[in-house]
Amino acid sequence: MKHKVEMSWQGKLAYKANMDGHEIITDASTQVGGDGSGVSPKKLMLTALAGCTGIDIAMILKKMRVEVRDIKVSVEGELTEEQPSYYKNMHIIYEFFGKDIPHAKIERAVKLSEEEYCGVSALYKKVIPVTSEIIYHEE
Repeated sequence: MKHKVEMSWQGKLAYKANMDGHEIITDASTQVGGDGSGVSPKKLMLTALAGCTGIDIAMILKKMRVEVRDIKVSVEGELTEEQPSYYKNMHIIYEFFGKDIPHAKIERAVKLSEEEYCGVSALYKKVIPVTSEIIYHEE
């Protein structure tokens, strides 16, 4: 299976991507000559990881019949100082909100995503450390 993303130049440093009928604009900040009219391509790497593992966890919890009120996934990445600048590590923060949250099942779902299902995580882990933590917000 192959995936394809098409980008079309929008002027200056901006591009419009078309992915399966969904559009997203990427751009650089005004400090480097862009207009800041879109998201940073580099930050989309963090978004890809958060989205991939988040989808996995929602699907796994549904199969486990675990209900939570909300799930938040954030990813922090630390950039190198030298050029080309790239992420030298990433850290995932999973937050679960609800009443009587079954911690063992949540931890199992996170582990399954990180170790077996999330292809973005699997790729990133080949080149940089990817760590995580779970935070529970019991109501």
